[in-house]
Amino acid sequence: MCAVVGVINSKEASKTAYYGLFSMQHRGQEASGISVSNNHHITTLKKQGLVTDVFSKEDIINLKGDMAIGHNRYSTAGNDSVRDAQPVTANYALGEIAIVHNGNLVNKNEVRERLIDEGAIFQSNMDTENILHLIARSKKEHLQERIVEAVSQIVGAYCLLIMSRSKIFALRDRYGVRPLSIGVLPDGGYIIASETCAFDLVGASFLRDVAPGEMIIFEEGCKEFKSVQLFKEQDPRICAFEYIYFARPDSIVEGKNVYTTRVELGKTLAKKSKIEADFVVPVPDSGVPAALGYARQSGIPFEMAIVRNHYVGRTFIEPTQEMRDLKVKLKLNPMSSVLDGKKIVVIDDSIVRGTTSKKIVALLRQAGAKEIHMRIAAPEIKYPDLYGIDTPTVAELISANKSCEEVREYIGADSLEFLSVDELTHSLGDERKYSLVSFDGNYFID
Repeated sequence: MCAVVGVINSKEASKTAYYGLFSMQHRGQEASGISVSNNHHITTLKKQGLVTDVFSKEDIINLKGDMAIGHNRYSTAGNDSVRDAQPVTANYALGEIAIVHNGNLVNKNEVRERLIDEGAIFQSNMDTENILHLIARSKKEHLQERIVEAVSQIVGAYCLLIMSRSKIFALRDRYGVRPLSIGVLPDGGYIIASETCAFDLVGASFLRDVAPGEMIIFEEGCKEFKSVQLFKEQDPRICAFEYIYFARPDSIVEGKNVYTTRVELGKTLAKKSKIEADFVVPVPDSGVPAALGYARQSGIPFEMAIVRNHYVGRTFIEPTQEMRDLKVKLKLNPMSSVLDGKKIVVIDDSIVRGTTSKKIVALLRQAGAKEIHMRIAAPEIKYPDLYGIDTPTVAELISANKSCEEVREYIGADSLEFLSVDELTHSLGDERKYSLVSFDGNYFID
């Protein structure tokens, strides 16, 4: 899922990019990096780890310039190594260039094999490097033309920020599967980011979203930016998982507040559920808004009966199952004094592999819960998402291999219920389409 940020025409651009990445740490925890352009020379610093671990105060001071792009890595393509961290940079015929990418290219292997046959040498396993090679090998005179030619050869869900020595190009795929927004900084510069929560931290005001299929061109020293529509208009399909799980609750994604949307999902769950319980318990943190909605709609009291250690990262985006299993215990601790002898409705945002839910139910049983009724504020995940979410195989998805009753039995709950796809889209808003591939298997990007 990754986070991308760009800053242009603003003093201390690297500091602004740093805070933008810090606010979007939830989108990727494996590596972080920033490239700055100063006097038409690009400097890059990237390492494995969290934003606060990668950059020191001295690093940010030394990354001078009025232009910067940055990236938090969450691997869906490539390996867990510093070579697969971003930004990806290079020198080519037109000078220096840096690229950051959020999303997944579904024709990565096809393009890479063709480039290798033509003599290209790759330094990483990332699909992002394909784009760099396509730009560098183009015979077009100007970078803008090279970018247009390059994106005509890639297929997938993507947001791109491409920085030359004097410009930043912001691009979004034709369906707008991944979010990308533009804000205005207090000093008149611009910030581009995956989520609007990055704007709040740096005092930027939201301007607008980058439209699906659009390329925005920001130029050094220029107050106005240029817009180019790269593809014919399609039905936009923002990823529903942004609302369900990935985006921060205080972000606005395609005009919808994520927190409010999650509350609505919880209300929809409560309308279809007839469970009698002592209270509603969220799985923190992403289950909290839906649990509040469920409690309000059902009239069952809300209790924060599971305490989360916030110094442990998100379990879903950890690369190995062993790390995910350990982090459940490290992260979540049910309160036996509240739970003992109680009938509870437990609200979570989704069930992917089922192992986390199984451990949560076991912990709640150990804490003395008498009945545990799981309610999931999303439909059953039955299909791999090839557009940037780490569910690459059917074998990993419990609902692809078991019925709802079999999943309930596996996780050990007394009852289990999901939203239907129709209930999800109605809660999100029927006025538009969404990327729902995890739920309905409609791979609309061929």
